Amino acid sequence: MRHRSIERKSPVRPCRLTGWGTYLPDQMLTFGNQTRHRIPDGMSQLDMLAAAAENALRRAGLRADDIDCVIAACAAGVQPIPCTAALVMERVAPHAGAAAFDVNSTCTSFITAVDIASRYLAAGDYERVLIVSGDVGSRFLDAGHRESFELFSDAAAAIVLTRATAEEGADDTPGVLGSLQRTWPEHAHDTELRGGLSLHPAQSYADGDPADYVFSMDGRRALLGMLAVLPDFFARFFDQAGLGLGEIDLVVPHQASRALGLAMRRIGIPKDAYIDRVEEFGNMVSSSVPFMLATSLDEGRIGPGDTVLLCGTAAGLTANALALRL
Repeated sequence: MRHRSIERKSPVRPCRLTGWGTYLPDQMLTFGNQTRHRIPDGMSQLDMLAAAAENALRRAGLRADDIDCVIAACAAGVQPIPCTAALVMERVAPHAGAAAFDVNSTCTSFITAVDIASRYLAAGDYERVLIVSGDVGSRFLDAGHRESFELFSDAAAAIVLTRATAEEGADDTPGVLGSLQRTWPEHAHDTELRGGLSLHPAQSYADGDPADYVFSMDGRRALLGMLAVLPDFFARFFDQAGLGLGEIDLVVPHQASRALGLAMRRIGIPKDAYIDRVEEFGNMVSSSVPFMLATSLDEGRIGPGDTVLLCGTAAGLTANALALRL
C-alpha cells in the first residue's frame, strides 16, 4: 500500500507513457542456471533498435511521422557519427521532421533520457518523444574474462512518451515525480571500453593493445564502490523528491549482476518490491531498465496510476533514480 504523508517538494513533470516495445534475440547461451541472449551474426544493433521502436509506436497507436523527437539512449552507439538516433529515425521515421540526438550515461542512459524528455514535454517543446535503448555487449566481450562474458545479454527496448496536462489539485497526474543523477569519477575506470574513438581510434587497432578494444571490468571494486554510495544517494533522492518508499508500487532496477539483491538490501528495498530477472536475462546494458519496465507492463505487474522507481548504477561510477507515475 502507498502512503502520501510526505509533502511533495517539486511539481510533477507531466508526461504519459503511451507505448512500449522490446526486441530479444532468439539465440541463447546458458551458464549453469543463467540464460543469456546474443545477437546473431546477420543482425545489427540498429536492427534491434528499429524493431523495438516499431513495436512501441504500434502499441502507442501512432504513425512514425507523429514523432517529433527521437532520443537514442545507448551505452555504445551504432557508429561515432552520426548519432544513433538519426540512424534509428532514418530506419523508422524518415519523414517525421523530428529532432534526433543521443544521451549516454552507459547502463542508465534510458533513465537519463526519460528525465530529459519529461522536461521537454512539460515545457511544451515536444508532443511525442520516442526513446530507444539497446546494446550488443557480446561484440565487445573478452571470452577469456569469465565474469563479464557470462553476464551480458543483447537486447533493445523503446518507449513513447507523450505530453500530458497537469490538473490543478490533482494528485494522480502521470509524469516524473522526481529524479536524481550523480557520478563519482574516482571509479571511472572500474568498468570501461577504451578503444574505438579518439583515445584509441579504430585505425590504431593493428598496432595497439587489443585489450583496449574489449570491455574490461574490475567487478569487485565496482561493486564495493556502488555499495558505499547507494544509501546516501537514495536517501537524498527520496528527500529531494518528497517521496517515501511506501509510495512506490514497483522498483525497476538495472539488472547489473547477481549482486542485485545485495544492493537492494543495502538501500532497504524488500525483495517483493523490486524486479529481479538477472538469471533469465542477465545485464542488458542500456536496455535493461526499459526492458524490465516493458516486461512488467506486459505481465500486468504495473499499470496506469502506479508509480515506478527506475534506478541503477553505471560506469562512471554513476547512480541514477527517477520516479515515474504511469
